Amino acid sequence: MSKAPYPQHTALSLAASGVPVLPLRRGKVPFGNCRTCADNACGGRPNMKTPGPCRCPGVCHAWAAATTDPAVIASPPWAGAWRQAVCVGYHPGGAGLTVVDLDDANAIAWARTALPRTRTVPTTRGEHWIYRGAMRSVNAVRPGVDIKSTMAYARYLGPGTGTMADLPETVQALAVKEPSPVRPATVAVPTGARGGECPHRTPAYLERGIAMAEQRITEASSAVHATVYRTFLAVLSTHGRCGCLTDTHVARLFTAAQAKGETARHCVDAWTNARTTLGL
Repeated sequence: MSKAPYPQHTALSLAASGVPVLPLRRGKVPFGNCRTCADNACGGRPNMKTPGPCRCPGVCHAWAAATTDPAVIASPPWAGAWRQAVCVGYHPGGAGLTVVDLDDANAIAWARTALPRTRTVPTTRGEHWIYRGAMRSVNAVRPGVDIKSTMAYARYLGPGTGTMADLPETVQALAVKEPSPVRPATVAVPTGARGGECPHRTPAYLERGIAMAEQRITEASSAVHATVYRTFLAVLSTHGRCGCLTDTHVARLFTAAQAKGETARHCVDAWTNARTTLGL
């Protein structure tokens, strides 16, 4: 019996230790969804963040395809994917791990002074610091630093060196840092507004509107991108022309969106696009 080819051999070894794996193709990215699952025809969620109700046996939905089942890893259609794969990816959160991806020398220098030491794996340009414990994944928590855990994948680059430490609060705090909202432009109050004052400045009215918007985003079970955009559009259509929105209100909406897995950049883009649509 011939030896399973690398990287499939590495994948089987990792899976046996409880680490969910997936093949990565050229460019170190996951394989695209199959024809059945393309364009979310299977019911999967946008951007492959979760598999939704899909039960596709193929290498679909990026990190959500990661598995520890050796039968899946060694059998078609996965077997064909491994022949095309250039390396092994894994789902850190699925293994109860968090990877702090340090992309350059400055990021490494920061980590050495700010974070407790743990298992370290060299990368092409920097290092992966791996902690025991899962958390929300967030990109660009500071210059050159990404956090990869739940709903994300990382490239397997070897076992690394050092003793793995428990996930510290200092790393968890990075994921809940204040987002960078776009400051909504203050639009002059339209002539004819009651007494020249914004009618939406009534605290209860404005607070209820923002709370409802937060709830709409939080309760989204699918199409999160679209829900965030439509919610931003609704808020701006009601409050965007009178200047009653503050940075605090926008930050609350961004925080709700990021809690659903949106990045700060996606929030900024959605907010900007909504303003453009409304001509603000």
